[in-house]
Amino acid sequence: NNVSGLGYPSSRRIYNVLHLKMYLPYFSGIWLGVEWDDPQRGKHDGTYEGTQYFKCRHPRGGSFIRPNKANFGVDFLTAVKDRYGLKEQDVQNGTKNTLVLGKKTVELIGMDSIAEQQSQLNLLVDISVRECAVSHAGQKEEISRTCANIRHINLSKNLLSSWDTVTDIASQVPNLETLNISENKIKFPSTSISVSNVFSKLKVLALNQTEITWTEVLVCAQGWPALEELYLTSNNITVLERPDNVLQTLKLLDLSDNQLLDGDQLHQIAYLPRLEQLILRNTGISSIHFPDSEFGCKTKMFPSLKRLAINDNKISQWSSINELEKLPSLRSLQCHNNPLMDTEKNPETLRQLIIAKISQLEVLNKSEILPAERKGAELDYRKIFGKEWLAAGGNWNPERNKPSEEFLAAHPRYTALCLKYGAPEEGELKGQQPLTLKNQLLTLTIKCPDKPEQKPVEKKLPESMTIQRVKGLLYRLLKIPGSELKLSYESSKLAGKEVELDNDLKPLQFYSIENGDCVLVRW
Repeated sequence: NNVSGLGYPSSRRIYNVLHLKMYLPYFSGIWLGVEWDDPQRGKHDGTYEGTQYFKCRHPRGGSFIRPNKANFGVDFLTAVKDRYGLKEQDVQNGTKNTLVLGKKTVELIGMDSIAEQQSQLNLLVDISVRECAVSHAGQKEEISRTCANIRHINLSKNLLSSWDTVTDIASQVPNLETLNISENKIKFPSTSISVSNVFSKLKVLALNQTEITWTEVLVCAQGWPALEELYLTSNNITVLERPDNVLQTLKLLDLSDNQLLDGDQLHQIAYLPRLEQLILRNTGISSIHFPDSEFGCKTKMFPSLKRLAINDNKISQWSSINELEKLPSLRSLQCHNNPLMDTEKNPETLRQLIIAKISQLEVLNKSEILPAERKGAELDYRKIFGKEWLAAGGNWNPERNKPSEEFLAAHPRYTALCLKYGAPEEGELKGQQPLTLKNQLLTLTIKCPDKPEQKPVEKKLPESMTIQRVKGLLYRLLKIPGSELKLSYESSKLAGKEVELDNDLKPLQFYSIENGDCVLVRW
């Protein structure tokens, strides 16, 4: 069972797992063996005087406490009445009571008001009893009689210890759509369960920090026929299995903070037909690969996936970004805080490379990709790797254009970009510096002369940055709506004159812009 410790001043409530009731040698009375959620509050591993009374996951996570120091929790309805301002003893004493519903306070008086109180509780649709020491359902059918209209319940950080208890509560809430039981140490069934309609309308379920395994998820999922969002963060899930005939309605899956064995584990969930959003933050993956398709083709995996978060992982190779081009529906990507992000000194260059490699991407790291930015990124990419394309067998003559397999593997979109914009002309490639040398920065002041309320901004930009890419940066920096930007610049060497930056394909250095110059933005 789960209990909470009482009388510890440094924390309002300290959650722990009760292992057993016992008698200890040399000490009178009954003691409880507990394992703390925070092992720093423990003293041992369940051993006393050489005898191990219980086992702990942490060598110093256990303690013995007296029963009067433990709170074994309350039933669900008691917690609801306490949280929402209704207390039974006040009713029995005939004193005034108030029931708080959102911002509305209803005054209730004495025994005659019981029916009115219950009718007010019946108005509750969204209930939160987070951290209210709920441990059991209470009397049978009492919840359904008192709170018949509940649709959303937050039961996180309570004293729930088994999935059966959760089912007992949910069985009395026929229209339950959202359930959060995160931060409860729950025992889940690991073998087949009798499928009921208790969760027939459940759409959103949060099981973060409940110690559930993926096998247990699949067992319980037999009873979630309409589930659309499933949150499973911080559960020590390392291995996935293919969901057969379960989770087929799922649109969002969050596996963050679970250290997956490897990136291939994702193949096990790749055929969920309606999955639109997959969150894999801090899962330890170092690579992504879809082996069922060649470069230039779309994978059959993750057919509906629109939004993918792979930030805070160990991805270090561009090949994983190339693989994402295979996803047929991908529109949004979060990928910051991966070793790959350190391969370029300039974050803008890195952003442009990712945009050019994934053709259908519309949002990157929560920042919208405007058409002008995409065009600039793709034109730049085509030019930057033009010499490498020629050296690998590329040619302006279509009949002789046969770039090597190695080049196509490293740049799978290059051929498509040449078809879209034409092959890079020889003049474009003259004097082209390697990408790693493109980071000579100019310190420029950005001003909006027609918008005096817009404060000047100082930015460092590569001198090789094209005007098209500068515009893409300014759209995001200044939060400008989809208007056509007009750029010019002023220099101390050209007092009183503005030079128009009128060719989107030319780099800053083409216009002889120098450190300290001022770029003027109008729209």
